Amino acid sequence: MSDKKALTFSIMDGPFEQARIVTVLRMIDIAAKRGYKISVFAYEGAVSLPFAKQAQHPNAVHGNDLAEENHPLAKDWIAALMKTARDNGGELDWINCGLCVDERGMGDAIDGVRRGTPGDLWSCASESDNTLIVGTR
Repeated sequence: MSDKKALTFSIMDGPFEQARIVTVLRMIDIAAKRGYKISVFAYEGAVSLPFAKQAQHPNAVHGNDLAEENHPLAKDWIAALMKTARDNGGELDWINCGLCVDERGMGDAIDGVRRGTPGDLWSCASESDNTLIVGTR
């Protein structure tokens, strides 16, 4: 293991469904700003977080057009986290479970996301100083 702190996060909730995801992304942001080596293993619905075809939308209920609504997208948050990690001398390795990707048709992810297997979670956790698994309940 290197001198740099290594953390692994495992998440399964999709975007905009639970506050847990925002909380985990905030924790990842703190680690990225500290230059840590971060691994994220996304499975189940979480494989849709870095889905490249996410798009902003207007909100007719609020009377907002596309620009006024300025709807945030999880894929942009993840890209920003990857950049933050790099800018601070760390790294963010985002791994989408390939089985879950196939089940959900989420094969088109943003740059920097890689396809993996449940074995990757074991490997990442084994090489980390700490691992946080965020279940759905």
